Amino acid sequence: NSVPPPPPGPGLKTMGSLKEICAGLPLNPLPENRGRKVGIPHAPVRTPSLTAPEEKLALKNSLRYFPSDLHGILAPEFAKELRLYGHIYMYRFCPQIEMRAYPIQEYPCKTIQAAAIMHMIMNNLDPAVAQFPQELVTYGGNGQVFSNWAQFWLVMHYLSEMTEDQTLVMYSGHPLGLFPSHRNAPRLVITNGMVIPNYSSRDEYEKMFAMGITLYGQMTAGSYCYIGPQGIVHGTVLTVLNAGRRYLGVENLSGKVFVTSGLGGMSGAQAKAAVIAGCVGIIAEVDENALLKRHQQGWLMEITNSLDHCIDRLRYVSRNNVFTHEFWRIFPTCPCHNVFLVLHLSFHRRSLMEEKNFWEAKKKKMALSLGYHGNVVDLWERLVHEFNVTGELLADLGSDQTSCHNPFNGGYYPVQLSFKEANQLMSSNPVKFQAMVQESLRRQVAAINKLSDQGMFFWDYGNAFLLEAQRAGADVEKKGANRAEFRYPSYVQHIMGDIFSLGFGPFRWVCTSGNPEDLATTDMIATSVLEEAVHQGVNASVKQQYYDNIRWIQEARRHSLVVGSQARILYSDQKGRIAIAVAINRGIAERRIKGPVVLSRDHHDVSGTDSPYRETSNIYDGSAFCADMAVQNFVGDAFRGATWVALHNGGGVGWGEVINGGFGLVLDGSEDAEERAKMMLSWDVSNGVARRCWSGNNNAYETISQAMKNEKKLKVTLPHKLLLSPALRL
Repeated sequence: NSVPPPPPGPGLKTMGSLKEICAGLPLNPLPENRGRKVGIPHAPVRTPSLTAPEEKLALKNSLRYFPSDLHGILAPEFAKELRLYGHIYMYRFCPQIEMRAYPIQEYPCKTIQAAAIMHMIMNNLDPAVAQFPQELVTYGGNGQVFSNWAQFWLVMHYLSEMTEDQTLVMYSGHPLGLFPSHRNAPRLVITNGMVIPNYSSRDEYEKMFAMGITLYGQMTAGSYCYIGPQGIVHGTVLTVLNAGRRYLGVENLSGKVFVTSGLGGMSGAQAKAAVIAGCVGIIAEVDENALLKRHQQGWLMEITNSLDHCIDRLRYVSRNNVFTHEFWRIFPTCPCHNVFLVLHLSFHRRSLMEEKNFWEAKKKKMALSLGYHGNVVDLWERLVHEFNVTGELLADLGSDQTSCHNPFNGGYYPVQLSFKEANQLMSSNPVKFQAMVQESLRRQVAAINKLSDQGMFFWDYGNAFLLEAQRAGADVEKKGANRAEFRYPSYVQHIMGDIFSLGFGPFRWVCTSGNPEDLATTDMIATSVLEEAVHQGVNASVKQQYYDNIRWIQEARRHSLVVGSQARILYSDQKGRIAIAVAINRGIAERRIKGPVVLSRDHHDVSGTDSPYRETSNIYDGSAFCADMAVQNFVGDAFRGATWVALHNGGGVGWGEVINGGFGLVLDGSEDAEERAKMMLSWDVSNGVARRCWSGNNNAYETISQAMKNEKKLKVTLPHKLLLSPALRL
């Protein structure tokens, strides 16, 4: 199972660079301290409010990675980083290699599994993928891969030395070391943020992260499984389509307007999803770098900083209904990355060429994604103004995907300040900044409420928006509801929850060869597997999910969804995941696929996450705040064959609000890999379906009952049906 050496030729130079980063910390000589790179986005300055003794402890903790004879050089610059940025990132040790997912055979490792993990780590830190690459933040404003660059060097070194009877243990970004294990054990076990519950507050986190002792891994950042915005685009498409069906009563979203905000990491998927779903998406973003990045990647069709232009465009498309197409019928012939219409910042009037392009776009009936460079509160309030003046309701659907789980440190920007002013106040006066954020949230909710009263439908996208709005005193209360319910539903409660309960969730894979042809082969394999499953017969609800995903996988390549590694995502259930995994593994054995494939999923799935304001917000038996499922998922995956497992405190709705678990599984074409996939993927889905069944979900009851018929070793405790009315007064 050792990785073969790379072929001679041009690849040797790259290999040499990879060898250097696998050789351990570069100490003799020390690399030049270049500081922060210019021309790339950087994480906002943190304000941990450390005491003097805590600052000394943070410095001491960072210096323990280095021999004492270097402390005289490193201590002053680490102290400066802590003072200037609120954290010690160790910029001196940021590697000069081009950070990307290199083909797996180029990594100097003793095992395929270790090389696959390296491939995934470097993809998470690829500037095309990562939100703040030099601060080791992949997405979400604070989703860290590691806490500092010393940890990166040590992890790469350990992985290069790892054998198949060792396991690397990670404590919140810190590599505790390689420990003896056995070939069937995970090669890597990650825990992030496992803080004693009474001390798992936001303020405590800021202090502990600054001291280098814990880490917020988000979901797939800290488990090295992020695949760029593609990882959420499919789920966003499903959400928008089903929002149209549920709230508007339509299958065809042409001419319908979806208003939201956020174009950073995960939220960057919204623009592409709106176009694929066939509607008009207008997405506000305060960070010009994020806006331009999505536009350059082809995920955003138009950009403007003019509210007047936004209103003109919305009014035009809603009146003229330019975009009249059935979603799946036009989808194959409408590659939204092939943009006809480009509007620039500070745009006020189209040129003749742009006018020509506009009418060509009109003729082709393309949907629209419009990026507004500005604050979403201004946009919402302008929509209210337009309704008050003209009586026109220009928005049909609304949501929010700012990183509101991290509202006071760059996840949400108050409308009262410019982007630059907000970043300055964030560090200079955190208390005032927090007050302005909460005022902005109240204004945003007030505008949304007014439009909602007129027929617009708003939902929470699981980013803690309504939770933080409630804490800010905004009018989001739902009278008589439980703690996880608000005036507006979460998308899990109304849309995705029932899909999860059927066992469907965001299953994904990465072709570590880096070869697009391998990805194309796996696309064909997945399509044929799902088609065969439908042919063999499944119930109606499952069949619809399979059909949606067959269409998705057939057309995903047309929309250029790959950013970074050669990865693909689709929603599948237990049966589909296992069948796809087995078929891909056999494709590797038959050399139709040129390299190993890493299986993974978003933690935002059937079993992976206990989150009362998102993934488990439709759990109504009182256990939504219990985290047994995620922990059992992590443990069960570990002894059933996962190559690596991860358990995190925190996720999409914030530190202390979530426990989530993830995994990676390497397929190498062996019989052993096939057996691991069958056993682990079966548990990884059934665990959550069984829990959702016990909580009272009918879809889950039917799904787990069918699973027990198919697998005689599976015995699940089923709830008895309640004969008395739940409203009965006892």
